[in-house]
Amino acid sequence: MHFSSLRGRSSSRPQSAAATARRTATALSAAAVALTLTLTGCTRVDTTSPSEARDAAGSHGAGKFGSVDCRKAKCIALTFDAGPSPDSGRLLDILKEKKVHATFFLLGKKHIERYPETVERMAAEGHEVASHTWDHKILTDLGPDGIREELRRPADAIERLTGRRPTLVRPPQGRTNDTVQGIAREMGLSEVLWSVTAKDFATNDSALITQRVLDQAGRDGIILLHDLVPAAGSPGYRGTVPAVPGIIDELERRGFTFVTVPQLLAPAVPVPGAVYRP
Repeated sequence: MHFSSLRGRSSSRPQSAAATARRTATALSAAAVALTLTLTGCTRVDTTSPSEARDAAGSHGAGKFGSVDCRKAKCIALTFDAGPSPDSGRLLDILKEKKVHATFFLLGKKHIERYPETVERMAAEGHEVASHTWDHKILTDLGPDGIREELRRPADAIERLTGRRPTLVRPPQGRTNDTVQGIAREMGLSEVLWSVTAKDFATNDSALITQRVLDQAGRDGIILLHDLVPAAGSPGYRGTVPAVPGIIDELERRGFTFVTVPQLLAPAVPVPGAVYRP
């Protein structure tokens, strides 16, 4: 994980270099713990940034660059959780028109099983099709057998529809721990978190969703949005798809290139059991 430099309160008393180093180390440690608890809700989890993955792969990695090398270009990944849904066709039309490839973290129950043709279209049009578990259960609340079931069933369904088994999973609410990581590793899955969220589950305001994404976007970012029609009474999601064209246009104007998550990591290949987060 990377952390911004931290400033403590100013003091009129001179401090030794050792004391300053101790204070800085303590502050960084506290920040690391706080960030990790926010992401996982339970235990410390080490994450790998896209740039760290690329650096580790060097020039010998087997990852596919696609149309751009993110070691040189200003890349960002657009990702959608919790689909497919009745709105997915409209979203795919937008992405096709804009010539942008996204990463879709799909739910199994009531989604993959209900819209199989949409899953097939996502893969056929060059998007990365990944898992968001079967029933959106919080993996850290489950035992090993429950975790395996939540990961296996969508992977089986995606492979059956696309001919390719997914290598990426996004744990619901970003919650993961050592047990989840270990099972993901044995099942050939890497976990993918995010750096940009519009909190589109809580608003239908497309302008607000757009502004939140633009305010947080940075090189090697991973944007989290939702490809989901809201349940009755839900305040959010209806504004997400209408926001996508403006998000794409403005970020491209700012010099960003949209890529899938595997392309963001290239020449690295996603490592099973790793947790990726900008």
